[in-house]
Amino acid sequence: QVQLVESGGGLVQAGGSLRLSCAASGTILSRETMAWYRQAPGKQREFVALISSGGNINYADSVKGRFTISRENAKNTMYLQMNSLKPEDTGVYYCAKVMGDVYWGQGTQVTVSS
Repeated sequence: QVQLVESGGGLVQAGGSLRLSCAASGTILSRETMAWYRQAPGKQREFVALISSGGNINYADSVKGRFTISRENAKNTMYLQMNSLKPEDTGVYYCAKVMGDVYWGQGTQVTVSS
């Protein structure tokens, strides 16, 4: 059974930074295509970033140049480094295994104050 646990969310002022973590068990992250999504209040969940098993990376246009997705194989953990945060980045951030059987974490809240 795959389990994904996010952490690292919090309250930050606009322009600040946060690093989210997604710790995985039940699978080896380096063999999976993984992604970050977010959901703002009253809005649909949206794609943020993806890293494939081969290391290919994609970002939503809204976060390009500000967010960086990465993984640390030794810790079986994926990260999302978020810089230059804006109030519109506020939401619950989820990590997900998006190929084959899909699994989601429980989410971590990110709040960016203006």
